[in-house]
Amino acid sequence: MISPVAPAAPLRAAFNPLIRPYLVLQVGLALVLTIVGIPLAIVWFLGVGSWWARHWFDKLECELGPTALRFRKGILFQVEKTIPLENIQDVTFIEGPVLRRFHLAILKFETAGHSAGQASDMQLVGIRDAHEFRAEILRRRQQLRDAHAPQAQQRTEGSQDEVVQVLREILAKVDDLAVAVRERR
Repeated sequence: MISPVAPAAPLRAAFNPLIRPYLVLQVGLALVLTIVGIPLAIVWFLGVGSWWARHWFDKLECELGPTALRFRKGILFQVEKTIPLENIQDVTFIEGPVLRRFHLAILKFETAGHSAGQASDMQLVGIRDAHEFRAEILRRRQQLRDAHAPQAQQRTEGSQDEVVQVLREILAKVDDLAVAVRERR
């Protein structure tokens, strides 16, 4: 069956380069807050943090395809996540005072099919034009749901008769089992 909606071209997200100093500051402050981490924070702020942030930034990728959102990051340990658009329940836009200072925002994705502790599957920090990217994700998700809605309706109507038939067969088997149990007594 041909989908009534033409597949949208993949959209690559661009990341704001100001994410690099933000990451250096974020990790450095976390190290300073732990007393043991203060010597590491000094090394971090003297150049290791800048090197790490630059390489981490170079590995960032995010692509919105016709049916899924793919995100990739990492230097030593590379992480690639793919979230089907129909599983995305909500895309939250977060912008606090520190993020605003760096002209950054966070897009937080909540997906279906996870327990409450894992409800937030992915966070994207530093996407340029985050509001527009969020709107495009939600638009494509709705477009995908609208395309699948008629198919689901047809399956539901056709399968109701099948469900009733299966339930009747199960009921007959339960009745047979009840008779067999009574005969044993």
